[in-house]
Amino acid sequence: MKFDFSKEPGKKLEKIEFENISSMEPLISIVMPFYNDKEHIEQTVNSILNQTFPAYELLIIDDGSKDKESLDKLEEIQKLDNRIKVFHKENSGAALSRDYGASKASKTSKYIVLCDSDDLLDKTYLETAFWTLETNQKASWAYSDSVGFEGLKYTWNKWFNSKKMKKENNLVITSMIKKQAFDEVNGFDINEKNVYEDWNLWLKLIAKGRFPVRMNFYSSWYRRKEKSELNRARQNNSRAMEIVNTTAKTIKKQVRAKQYPLYNFDWDIIKDEVKSIPKLQRKQNNKINLLMIIPWMVMGGADKFNFDLISRIDKSKFDITIVSTEPAINTYRQAFEEYATVYDLTTFLDQKYWPAFINYIIEKNNINIILNTNSEFGYGVLPYIKAKYNNIPIIDYVHMEEWYNRNGGYSRDSSNLGSILDKTLVCNENSRKILIDHFGRNKDEVETVYIGVDEKHFDPSKYNKEKLKEQYNLPKDKYIISFICRITEQKRPFLLLEVAKKLKEVRNDFCILVVGDGNLFNKMKSTAKRYGLSNNMIFMGRTNKTDEIYAISDLTINCSIKEGLALTAYESLAMGVPVVSSDVGGQKELIDKNTGVIVPCLQDEEDIFDFNYSKEEVQNYVDSINKIIDNLEDYKKKCRNKILNGFTIDQMVNKMSNIIESTAKEPNKEKKISSNNLDICKELITNRLINIEEKYTWEAREYNSYYGFSADNVDNYKFEIFKDKMWQHKGYRGFIRFLQKTGIMKVLKKLTNM
Repeated sequence: MKFDFSKEPGKKLEKIEFENISSMEPLISIVMPFYNDKEHIEQTVNSILNQTFPAYELLIIDDGSKDKESLDKLEEIQKLDNRIKVFHKENSGAALSRDYGASKASKTSKYIVLCDSDDLLDKTYLETAFWTLETNQKASWAYSDSVGFEGLKYTWNKWFNSKKMKKENNLVITSMIKKQAFDEVNGFDINEKNVYEDWNLWLKLIAKGRFPVRMNFYSSWYRRKEKSELNRARQNNSRAMEIVNTTAKTIKKQVRAKQYPLYNFDWDIIKDEVKSIPKLQRKQNNKINLLMIIPWMVMGGADKFNFDLISRIDKSKFDITIVSTEPAINTYRQAFEEYATVYDLTTFLDQKYWPAFINYIIEKNNINIILNTNSEFGYGVLPYIKAKYNNIPIIDYVHMEEWYNRNGGYSRDSSNLGSILDKTLVCNENSRKILIDHFGRNKDEVETVYIGVDEKHFDPSKYNKEKLKEQYNLPKDKYIISFICRITEQKRPFLLLEVAKKLKEVRNDFCILVVGDGNLFNKMKSTAKRYGLSNNMIFMGRTNKTDEIYAISDLTINCSIKEGLALTAYESLAMGVPVVSSDVGGQKELIDKNTGVIVPCLQDEEDIFDFNYSKEEVQNYVDSINKIIDNLEDYKKKCRNKILNGFTIDQMVNKMSNIIESTAKEPNKEKKISSNNLDICKELITNRLINIEEKYTWEAREYNSYYGFSADNVDNYKFEIFKDKMWQHKGYRGFIRFLQKTGIMKVLKKLTNM
């Protein structure tokens, strides 16, 4: 999903009301220079007033504006909130205006936030930056990845490198700086205008050995106007670079930033409170305040369920906060943010502080029910939450059991916590049966909620099949069979190849569309060519137009060794397209004799990496495909009716809403853990974090490599942490001094690039 530049923060004023805000001392001073900018200031101030963290003051420094409408706008804005203060001064430029604003900061402010009058802040910016600096005490400033908008549109995601910063500025002005560090370098301290003063400030901090924290989500928006301060500085480039280069020469050594995501948990003591974080509480809203714990915001079947729920649930009844717990390219984060307040913990916080942040959110947002869905860390923290907040009910949703993953996967996690879970919801009756019969769960506490499909979007009457076949350049005289999935071991793509090869022996009037990508995509493609299937298979790769694929398909095929209940089965039937599927998970609850054919799965799950399939299973698929093709019209008429009679998204949302509401109002009072067990529960979190190290580190590396950051950058930072910890030991310090004295250290540095 492409980044949507139209979703600018601050388009509307949506201020969050907090208890006792009038007596709250500011911890953050936002300094905003202003000069004749009546056009943008309102949206910028809205984006600040919409913040989820209220302990700030906004200091607007009017730099000698002469435009009456702009001055009237400032006067109007000052009346919006008693945290807004406007100062007027003679024109001297943005740099000195910022210094002037910093000098007016409240004595209680620990941080200065630099924000121009035409830039925008994501509503969680202050909160996440405050938390990341409070938990990274050695860092001097925090900034985030940014968005360029209006004149030029782009997303800005750069790895911090202090050496490169001497030649190129990769940071925008919007940042949160420790007031002490800002004062130490005398702020901007530049009397000239338009001379890359923000770049010069970062270099001054680096020269003092100061380093930042980079939060890796897009939370600052930089307006790229034609007549911007940056463009004016470029016109004054010679003088601007003279100032920058003079400061750059004062930098004697490289500094390393703290950059998320990274795994750095090493048996640290779990923190369930950060004492310097203020106790906050939103005003009661008479809603059910739901905290959802999820892994990420991509768009697989399980993740689409999360999005469908939050986007369609009744907002007059529910207020939703989301925390995500695994590093990912969260391409759907913007979509989630339309319906919930989102915190991706991996983007701004070390794992040992996650329980503290969750406590803070529960208390601040008056959370009265929790839903965990597919988050490994979530299952690790739930016992702690129950011990601390006995009155808050907990629900989880399990999409499938995975016998190749810890002998049950999330089903095992869920069952281990059966004594504290008010309800466990599953996506099919087969999974419910397994939880009850195999894992011994109470049948009254496990309920099936089918994920459903949007039958209005997946509606065959909206599409012209023949025109689409022409558009996709598909043969008119062949039946179209679609294989829509991730091309991975779980989906058994090489079984499909064996089926296609066998099917071709009896008929040649078919074409298989392989739609999706994955680790086996290229190997599948080359094997198909070797099997002589080039004229019978088209490898389309990933597409976001699956509705059109279903519209041109005569049937779809699922060869998976494991499913809960596949989203593709829902979508296919909604489009009137029958399905041939392996008998796994709850597939046969949706695919019956009227809507397709269920094929016995003759391979054990533990053999998922074995690509040798039995002749019997291959033949079963061939026979099933032939059966549907020979009776195609009879199947197609009944497929869509199956969906309409109990498998739509709206039906899912209604059922989920009723379960969440009834559980919130009448929690199971027997589901408790004594608060005396908090330390034990914290140790359970420790064990969970240690167990997910390999997976988490791999996900962090995948994220960084996607943006062109090498794995070495992550490993180097982990080595820096190791050196900091080792330095605390006297023996280590003595050993290092010995190496330095003898000259061995110089050799080691050359060999290891330390």
